Amino acid sequence: MVRVVIADDQEVVRAGFAALLDTQPDFTVVGSAADGAEAVRICRERRPDVVLMDVRMPVMDGIEATRHLAAAGGPRVLILTTFDLDEHVYDALGAGASGFLLKDVTAERLFDAVRVVAAGEALLAPTVTRRLISEFARIRPRPPLPLTTLGVLTPRETEVLRLLAEGLSNPEIAERLVVGDETVKTHVSRLLGKLGLRDRAQAIVVAYESGLVIPRSNPG
Repeated sequence: MVRVVIADDQEVVRAGFAALLDTQPDFTVVGSAADGAEAVRICRERRPDVVLMDVRMPVMDGIEATRHLAAAGGPRVLILTTFDLDEHVYDALGAGASGFLLKDVTAERLFDAVRVVAAGEALLAPTVTRRLISEFARIRPRPPLPLTTLGVLTPRETEVLRLLAEGLSNPEIAERLVVGDETVKTHVSRLLGKLGLRDRAQAIVVAYESGLVIPRSNPG
């Protein structure tokens, strides 16, 4: 059973997502919150597996709430956003979110997303990775982290990280490197552990901020 908390300052949004999730036998909504501070408190009390987190909320916004939860080793966070290029999504991923969902998501997409994130994966489809992360790294440049940050990685782990940041899935990386899927999973697990990262979403952010991958402007 996947335990879910819904955090959004609009009651109708909370009720809508709760009603959808309650139709599935493997989900149980254990709480809802109208602001980020309440979300952090409820998560500490009820220990959900996944939080659907709005970005813009009073008292404490979704990014700060995500940062608090990630620092405490809390639940996986799925950011809720109105626009797929919401300017806050990149910050949320950097704060520890495992992915994002549009608020007008279909029911099936919602169910899939919660299950994927609950299983410990990041909800960043290859097309989303290429478009979203690259775009925000390009238009909002940050001082690059020193490449020595990645010095703990082996050459093969560094290559896997580069391919992750380009939006390749594990099977695509396996094909590119001519290795098995399990080998790729092992490399991903090891590089996450060495860099102290929760999942591939954070790994992608680190790859861009370290300068390992240089964002390209969209053509045209």
